[in-house]
Amino acid sequence: MAASLICSDTVSRVSSVLNRDAKQFGKKYMFDCNEETCWNSDQGLSQWVLLQFPRASRVSAVILQFQGGFSAKTCRLEGCLREGTFVKITDFYPEDNNSSQSFPIEESPLVDKLKIAFENSTDFFGRIVVYSLDVLGERAS
Repeated sequence: MAASLICSDTVSRVSSVLNRDAKQFGKKYMFDCNEETCWNSDQGLSQWVLLQFPRASRVSAVILQFQGGFSAKTCRLEGCLREGTFVKITDFYPEDNNSSQSFPIEESPLVDKLKIAFENSTDFFGRIVVYSLDVLGERAS
């Protein structure tokens, strides 16, 4: 049964933070379950989020909530085992709104690292705003 793969031992990195102001717009706000906080990228293409799980896992869904006007149009999901090379798992196409959106992932390989690349943005300057991010799946035995 699929459960959240994000836990206190999950390490996250992001491509950028708006004005380098991690106190107000840092990556931790994607995972704090507070609908008033968010990660806000700086401008420029392509923004990304990288997650490193404590154990190899098989991803079954990605759940994202963007701010309308600052959402991605095309997302590329990539994964790899510890020191391996990232391989493309799938592309998905969010809608430009404030709703939580779920993207099922078919036949994901086992991964320790997962990268979500926001290849383009609905924002003219390429900024991405994510209020929440969750990854569902199963940890390897």
